[in-house]
Amino acid sequence: MLDKINIYTDGSSIGNPGPGGYGIIIEWVGKSYVKELSDGYKLTTNNRMELLAVIIALESLKKKPMQVTIFSDSKYVIDSVEKKWIFEWEKKNFKGKKNSDLWRRFLGIYYDHILKFKWIRGHSNHPKNERCDQLAFNAAKGNNLKVDFIFEDLM
Repeated sequence: MLDKINIYTDGSSIGNPGPGGYGIIIEWVGKSYVKELSDGYKLTTNNRMELLAVIIALESLKKKPMQVTIFSDSKYVIDSVEKKWIFEWEKKNFKGKKNSDLWRRFLGIYYDHILKFKWIRGHSNHPKNERCDQLAFNAAKGNNLKVDFIFEDLM
């Protein structure tokens, strides 16, 4: 029987593009383990931060495979995976697709776990989504912001 993990994610950008950040809550179902992660970038987009949050959360899981449910308010991320768009983009080598660097990185960890995605309406008083939103916003406003090199190279 696989361990179950719930991951809550959110991305933020102040301006689009602008300074951005992500927020993550990871909870091990049936155990008292809860971890929060966040980080900020000087210049990025909201969609990049939404997707990066999912990637960082999955990359942080040490045990494989696990049964993972990802909760996000990003239709961009949820629909791209659940509606299988990403696999069509991959067949076309992501030609003309934004954030192809991150989608490729996502596919590198996609098969490590059994993933299920669930959409949460943003700003609907869901406590964990609100906390992720706060983590992401605070990260975007923080000091020592990282450089999103691939995004900035495209600018």
